[in-house]
Amino acid sequence: MGSRADDIRKRILKRKKDKERLEGRIQTRPLPQAEELYGFEKLPSYDVGPGEGGHPLFKKEIFLFKILASACLVLIVAILFRSEAEKAQPVKTFVKATMETEFQFAAVSDWYEKQFGKPLALLPVNKAENNTETQGTQYALPASGKILEDFGDNGQKITIETGKDASVEAMSEGLVRFAGTKEGFGKTIIIQHADKSESWYGNLSGFDVNVYEYIEKGAKVGKASNANDGEKASFYFAIKKGDDFVDPIGVIKFE
Repeated sequence: MGSRADDIRKRILKRKKDKERLEGRIQTRPLPQAEELYGFEKLPSYDVGPGEGGHPLFKKEIFLFKILASACLVLIVAILFRSEAEKAQPVKTFVKATMETEFQFAAVSDWYEKQFGKPLALLPVNKAENNTETQGTQYALPASGKILEDFGDNGQKITIETGKDASVEAMSEGLVRFAGTKEGFGKTIIIQHADKSESWYGNLSGFDVNVYEYIEKGAKVGKASNANDGEKASFYFAIKKGDDFVDPIGVIKFE
């Protein structure tokens, strides 16, 4: 009788151990991921802990290599420009031409807006939407006045006499490429237009626009400099297409 009771206790203990072992396996088994349930391949994880390196899309070694390569390139160019060897002349000419070539911000911005309907976000834009006034070849007169010096007198610009403290306005919409002092023009504003032409406004007493500001046709760019008598003022006006200046009188109708 005692042996039968012992046998029953052993069976109960064995079943209990088997049950605990089975429950332990179920608890430690990882739950299937979503991609495993639906047959997709497991997506790679970019989570890294401290000391395990950076994100695979940004490698510090490559970044440092690019900085070093850039520094070496600048150093090589500097050495070439200090060299008087004839072999360095073609490289110097190429670098100069590249650095002096103006990027056509206004043309790119105009093309982007025509293609996608919105101004290019990389450029500061104040351009009003649905503005059809500036379409075509109609240009605004920078200021009312009379011509004191013709284009033929210097081959670059004309001189316009205006009233005292007269405002000078942009002949067409565009991007302000330059605001500073130019030799032969004094304080000057240069506006780059969508057709790749430039309008220059020189001999100004001050500026009302900033570099890389997109302005509309007729926007005030500055004031003409007053004459010595204090009764009149004047400013320079020029139009540049490509590498050459053209006569503004052939582009804009003056009174």
